[in-house]
Amino acid sequence: MLLHKWTGGHGNVQIEKAVICFSKAITLQPEQTRLHVSQAEAYLQLCDFQSAAACYKQARLLEPGAFSDRLAFIYYLQGQCLFDQGLFLDAVEAFRKAAEVKPGCSAYRIRSLACLTAAGHHSDCLKLLNDCIASDGPTSDYYIFRARLHKLLHQTSKCYQDVKLALALSPTCPNARAMLLQLQEASEYARQKAVDRALAGHLPEALNMINIALQNSPEDERLYLFRGTLYRRLKDFTAAIEDLVQAVELSEKQERECFSRGLYAEATLLLNKAIEEEKGQAGLYLNRGDCFFKQGDWSFALADYQQAEEMMQPNDPAVRLRSAVLHNTLGSFCFQDGRFSEAADMFSLAIQHNPEVSQYYENRLKASRKVSNLEQARQDLICMLILDSTNEEVLPLLMNLFPGCSVSNILSSPAGQAVRVQLMDTIQACRSSSSDQQKLTEQLQKMTLTNETTEPQAEESSEAEKELKLCVNQQEMQITLKSLLQLSSALTPAGYGSGFDLCTLSHASPHSTCHRHHHTEEPYQSACRQERSSYYSNIFEVF
Repeated sequence: MLLHKWTGGHGNVQIEKAVICFSKAITLQPEQTRLHVSQAEAYLQLCDFQSAAACYKQARLLEPGAFSDRLAFIYYLQGQCLFDQGLFLDAVEAFRKAAEVKPGCSAYRIRSLACLTAAGHHSDCLKLLNDCIASDGPTSDYYIFRARLHKLLHQTSKCYQDVKLALALSPTCPNARAMLLQLQEASEYARQKAVDRALAGHLPEALNMINIALQNSPEDERLYLFRGTLYRRLKDFTAAIEDLVQAVELSEKQERECFSRGLYAEATLLLNKAIEEEKGQAGLYLNRGDCFFKQGDWSFALADYQQAEEMMQPNDPAVRLRSAVLHNTLGSFCFQDGRFSEAADMFSLAIQHNPEVSQYYENRLKASRKVSNLEQARQDLICMLILDSTNEEVLPLLMNLFPGCSVSNILSSPAGQAVRVQLMDTIQACRSSSSDQQKLTEQLQKMTLTNETTEPQAEESSEAEKELKLCVNQQEMQITLKSLLQLSSALTPAGYGSGFDLCTLSHASPHSTCHRHHHTEEPYQSACRQERSSYYSNIFEVF
């Protein structure tokens, strides 16, 4: 009968009477869940959210686990109505209760964030937002929200960092890009003001403005350089040094990024700026030489390598291995251009810098045959047999230069023994002047190999880029290391004396204008792999 009255009352919009009827029914039958639910819905029609929530809580006690969604929704409606009335803190409490009922729903926490922001409780909002990021995981929307909070709290540097994090997750996020543009414009405006103050001689005011600029753009190395200069003029030399070091570090970070992305021209410009500030850093010249090499500017690359060589220890592998690759490349260009004598000189320089690469001897052999220097060609062939007897080019060259002779006969002959002794002595001397065999082995073991596939920027530089690419996997690395250890044991036989120097048989005369020569791709031997591996290892160490 009471339920019938509720239905009739509802139809006649007499909801208040229905609530009274349900209260009487609940008094008589308090265990009936339906009565509590019906009364809650009646209260909901009256927008009495507090009473409706209380009825649903009683129903949940009778049926644990039920009605959670409805109860959370009632708290959500209550919070939204309070928010619309401007009662933001009361709305936060309602949304908090909704989140307790349905902890997996992030919408309630987000509404709480909006309420705290509207109430001006930015610190509390930031704390809750950090909890949301920890529980839900980072998103670009969360980072943008936090960036705005940091800006309201005048924490501009943190605002910048959050914008960068948002862009890292979503590079095309329009809100993040707009905020970054605003920060950059504010930074540039403050920098211009700092320049004006500095020109007027108001150094403390200029320092304040450049600090504002740095807060808006804390990764701009120009600003650290400017502030370091101001500190120096203000006689605060410790702070000046710290800012100048920071400027160099940020500049190097951009150089690495440009180089890894193939932006060699941009990396060169950054290195030019760094060299202007740090003319005594040999690593900067090495890095710029690598950029010139990648762009095919051979003469500039050679000049930078030579400059670095003057500043570093004699026979430093970082310079020596680079120079070997560069001279071999120049020799290849000269060979194709028909200047065989110059090509032989270039290959001799490559061998002088790294006598362990069979390919260099093969290249010089071919150039020597073109100028009818058969004695040099035969010596280079013997070196090829010692360093890489599996080279496919060996057999046809052997039949041409040593007709009717086997490999064992050539190597056991007095001439072969003399070449072996001289080659081993040269390699040992080269290694002992730079680093011992154990250090080289450890360097190979610790090295991380990559597989680069950089697009050549011009046809003329493709052959040169092949010289700088390292395309071996971890299994090949183990084979290389094993071969290197075998070569090490072969390098120290007893009774070897001194002999003529293979590296000085040809007089070097470097030229700056050479053209490209196509080489037939050969399977590189273990020593060649070691040369290239060491070359790249030193590149990464410098960067």
